[in-house]
Amino acid sequence: MHLIKTDAYGNDFLIAAAADVRIGTDVAELARRVCDRALGRGADGLLIVAETADGARMQLRNADGSYSEVSGNGVRCIGAWLAMRRSLQPGGTLRIDTDAGPKTLTLLARDGGRAVFRASMGAPSTIRRLCLDVSGEPVSLVTLSMGNPQCVVLGPVTEDRLQRLGRRLAVHPYFPQGTNVELAEVLAPDQLRILIWERGVGPTSSSGTGTCAAAVAAAAFGGALREVDVTAPGGTQHVEWRDDGVWLTGWADVVEEFTI
Repeated sequence: MHLIKTDAYGNDFLIAAAADVRIGTDVAELARRVCDRALGRGADGLLIVAETADGARMQLRNADGSYSEVSGNGVRCIGAWLAMRRSLQPGGTLRIDTDAGPKTLTLLARDGGRAVFRASMGAPSTIRRLCLDVSGEPVSLVTLSMGNPQCVVLGPVTEDRLQRLGRRLAVHPYFPQGTNVELAEVLAPDQLRILIWERGVGPTSSSGTGTCAAAVAAAAFGGALREVDVTAPGGTQHVEWRDDGVWLTGWADVVEEFTI
């Protein structure tokens, strides 16, 4: 199988062509094997991609083999690969079809395998503020969907708090399909800092949909503007929450191609 290693702010993915995945393949087990950082090539997820005339169709499995509807960083990783294959020039667009709907990427700049895109991530939905009991601790949080489930805890951002709350909220009974978790702190009206516990992965350096969710929660309930820079351990992405949806700007990189 031919695989492409890609990266967006330290959130890394392996891309496999859908045609290379034989009918009857246990896709969950395949993802666990290739994403294993000790025994495989290592990644946060496996993207199975079928090219189309205007872009591609994607399926995503997390590193533990579990299903995910979409990845904001993963969508851009596919975009970077396609932009390199197709010699896409700035201003060009790609449509990536996901189980959370189509995402349109507009190429802003490209240097070899690295591409910067502004991506339409769709409108947030089911935005709620609530309090959940987490192992006896009441936690105020914001839940919403960015095409996948998100849980944002506004307030101090520390590794200890991420370990204590992230691992428990990700599998909390309130979320029957599990959830991505972000701790988000408003540093200034146009600046956020986040830490991420990704469903099916654990702590990650970055998350595209998590970055969008944190921006929406901070704008709705934390005093932030609707256009912000969001900094995760892997770097800073730009989010615009507009009437026509959420737009995410950031880079993705094609790291290497190899056969296993």
